[in-house]
Amino acid sequence: MGDVSNSSPSSLPSSDSPDAAAQLREALLAVDFTADGLLELLGAPAYAALARSETVPALRATRGDGALEAVVRLFLLQQAVPRARVEGVLPVDACLESGWLAEDGDGDGVRAGVDVRPYGGPDGEDWFVVSDLGCAVGGAGGIGSRDEGVVLGVGGASTTLAGITVRTPVASALDLGTGSGIQALHAAQHATRVTATDLNPRALHMTRLTLALSGAPEADLREGSLFAPVATETYDVIVSNPPFVISPGARLTYRDGGMSGDDLCRSLVQGAGERLNDGGYAQFLANWQHVEGEEWQDRVRSWVPRGCDAWIVQREVQDITQYAELWLRDAGDHRTDPAEYAARYDAWLDEFEASGTRAVGFGWITLRRTGAAEPSVTVEEWPHPVEQPLGEVVRGFFERQDYLRSHDDAALLAGHFKLADAVVQEQVGLPGAEDPEHVVLRQHRGMRRATQVDTVGAGFAGVCDGTLSAGRIIDAIAQLVGEDPALLRERTPAQIRLLVEQGFLEPVEG
Repeated sequence: MGDVSNSSPSSLPSSDSPDAAAQLREALLAVDFTADGLLELLGAPAYAALARSETVPALRATRGDGALEAVVRLFLLQQAVPRARVEGVLPVDACLESGWLAEDGDGDGVRAGVDVRPYGGPDGEDWFVVSDLGCAVGGAGGIGSRDEGVVLGVGGASTTLAGITVRTPVASALDLGTGSGIQALHAAQHATRVTATDLNPRALHMTRLTLALSGAPEADLREGSLFAPVATETYDVIVSNPPFVISPGARLTYRDGGMSGDDLCRSLVQGAGERLNDGGYAQFLANWQHVEGEEWQDRVRSWVPRGCDAWIVQREVQDITQYAELWLRDAGDHRTDPAEYAARYDAWLDEFEASGTRAVGFGWITLRRTGAAEPSVTVEEWPHPVEQPLGEVVRGFFERQDYLRSHDDAALLAGHFKLADAVVQEQVGLPGAEDPEHVVLRQHRGMRRATQVDTVGAGFAGVCDGTLSAGRIIDAIAQLVGEDPALLRERTPAQIRLLVEQGFLEPVEG
C-alpha cells in the first residue's frame, strides 16, 4: 500500500486539466481497465481480495508484460512502472504535467499520483473512482492511515447506499459528505443538477477528479459541514454516507463526526425534512446508540422530522467491544504500541460507559417528504440477506404507505390486488399430516421477506390477480370454508394491510 498524503489539494492531479482527464479516460478504456476487464484479468478470487485491501493475489496475476497488467500495477496497486512500458499506452506527458502520474527515481519509471479504481455503473457505465493512494476500499477496511483528511474510495457502505437510493429522474440532488464522489456520480445519471458538499476540501477535489475521469457532468461542489453550505436550498433527493462512527474525538474526517455519540446522525436526519421538496427522498446510512433503559426504536424514531414518512432498517448490531475493535483496526491502532492501543481502547469504552451505551446499531434511514397529517414511520430490524439494488423496492414501499393511508377498511375491501412477483408459498408441518402447521409466504426478490399467514390469508393471496375485489374474494373464501362472510370481512383487512405494507400484495387500479 502506498503512503497516504494529507497535503493540500494542490498536490493532487489538477482538476483544471479536462483534456488530460479525457485523454487518460480514453486510454484506460482502450486497454480494458474496467470492472469487467479486471475480473477477467485477475480472476474472481484476486478481484475479491482487492475489496478486502489485499493486493498480493493481484500482484501475482499481473506479472505479465501486457498493457493492462502495467496499468493495473500503476493505478490500482501503486507500483512503479518503467516509463517505456506505458509510453505508448497512456498519455504520459499530459499525465505527468497534470499530476495523474509522477516520476519515480531517476525518471525511468512513473508512479500514480492517486488511486484509480474502475467501477461499473448500474447500466453498464465504465466509471473510475479516485481516492488517496492505498485507499481504494472505503470503510473499516484496515486502511491504517492516521492522516485526518485522507479520502477513501468505494467500500461496502458506499455501494449499499448507492443500491438503496431511489433513482427516478429529478431536477436536483444533494450528496452531503461526498468523499470520493461516488454518490454524486450516481446522482448525475438521474438528476439535472447535482450539488456535492464536504467538510474536507481534499474530498471535493477528489470528487471533481472522479467525475471528470468518469466522463460525467460537473457537480456544484461546496465546502462546509452538514447543511451549512446549502442552508437556503431544497432538493428532490438527498443522500449521505456521513462520518457516522461513534468515537471519542474526531481523528479521521471521513468517519468521525466530531459530535457526541450519535448526535451527527440525529442532526443530519432532523435537518433533512425542511430541505426536501414535496415528494422528495432523503436517504442515509447511520449508526445509533443502544442505551440502557431506552428502546433503540424509540430513539431513532424521535429523529424523524415533521412532515416526513420514514422507513428505518437496522441491519446490524455490535456490542461496544466489537464496535471499538472494528474502528481501532480501521485506523491501524492494532499495529501500534500495545500500551497506546490499550489506552485508545479504554477511551472508547469510557465514552460508551459514560453514556450508558451497551451496543451500536447500523442501518438505513429513508425519509420521504409528504406533509401528511399522520406520517407513516416504520422502524424494523432486518439483518437477513437482501437483493440489491433496492431503489425500486424503497420507492414501492412509500407508494404503498400512501395507498394504505388513504384507504380505510371499506375502501380496502373494494380494492383490487395482485400477488407480487417472485412470491412463493411454503407449508410447514409434520410429514404425512393432513393440514400444515404453518403457511409462509416468502419473497425471492428485494427484501426477501417471509411472513406467516393463516389459511384464509394464504387462499386470499393465492387468487389475487387483480380481477376480483378483495371483498368478493373474501366472500368466496367464506362460502368455501363455511364461515360468516361478515365476520371474515371484519378481521381480514388487518392481514391485507400487512401483506400490502410488506410488498407481498400490490394494489391494482380498478
